[in-house]
Amino acid sequence: MSGDVPIETVWSILEAANELGDTQTVDACRRVIDANLCGGTPVQSDLNAIAAFFA
Repeated sequence: MSGDVPIETVWSILEAANELGDTQTVDACRRVIDANLCGGTPVQSDLNAIAAFFA
């Protein structure tokens, strides 16, 4: 995966964001995971949204 966030971390964030009802982060995680599965590159705004989950 391209970017600073390992895909295993994205899956963990997806689970946590889903439990918290954070739909924006859930959607960003899904797009990053989809890009990874399709061999694409995730967009920077999705990676930023995921990184902001920790802030």
